[in-house]
Amino acid sequence: MNHTWTYNLSFGTPTDSVEPRAGLSRNGHTVAAVFLGLILFFGFLNNLIVLILFCKFKTLRNPVNMLLLNISISDMLVCVSGTTLSFASNIHGKWIGGEHGCRWYGFVNSCFGIVSLISLAVLSYERYSTLTLCNKRSDDYRKALLAVGGSWVYSLLWTVPPLLGWSSYGIEGAGTSCSVRWSSESAESTSYIICLFIFCLVIPVMVMMYCYGRLLYAVKQVGKIHKNTARKREYHVLFMVITTVICYLVCWIPYGVIALLATFGKPGVVTPVASIIPSILAKSSTVCNPIIYILMNKQK
Repeated sequence: MNHTWTYNLSFGTPTDSVEPRAGLSRNGHTVAAVFLGLILFFGFLNNLIVLILFCKFKTLRNPVNMLLLNISISDMLVCVSGTTLSFASNIHGKWIGGEHGCRWYGFVNSCFGIVSLISLAVLSYERYSTLTLCNKRSDDYRKALLAVGGSWVYSLLWTVPPLLGWSSYGIEGAGTSCSVRWSSESAESTSYIICLFIFCLVIPVMVMMYCYGRLLYAVKQVGKIHKNTARKREYHVLFMVITTVICYLVCWIPYGVIALLATFGKPGVVTPVASIIPSILAKSSTVCNPIIYILMNKQK
């Protein structure tokens, strides 16, 4: 059955009317396509380099770096399964994947994104525990595999429910990408969004900030005893902490804020322009993450 979907201004809830809606202009879609094209190219290239390095150098194949490999794989999957379709949709000025494609896009990109975020949080705890609690590297591959598998299970626990009726996936923003249907007013959908925000954004941020904060404090304490030998390492760790946390927050907090505004704000409070910028920032994490890995590896 053919029917026309239109979307409101706050992450596009589908309706049965055929009223025109205000969206991005042709130039706006072109600008978004350019940014997405750059993210697609550099995100895929950077993560491909990481994967090649893992394959080429056996010394990198240790339990800790399995988490890094896991993040690179999930980021590459985001580029292949999500950024490409969003890029193509912006070129056409509309979503080109259809209803089922939208549901699939929302699911897989949410899943891969959460895997990456949870892996970063787990990695921050691993660094904290290795350098401050044990002060030695763990060679336990079982724990590493458990962490990798756990990140995928945890992600599926939060991304499968919308496919089963607890909230849903739909068109968002300017109508060229899909995600959780933030603007739904049902109690079930609202409860899901609150849980998703707490368990897949707030908690990972708190874990990262706590672990890296404690790590920096420990390095400073060492610096008081061995000022000359520890000062350089302290500055390196400080740079690593600031870079990791800021990149994480810049990429994901704006998207979380816009999602909450779309959920709890007045209808139309989130315009297509206001929604697509955080979405692009979130996708840009696939470019930033590999660079952060290199900085973190230098400090091990």
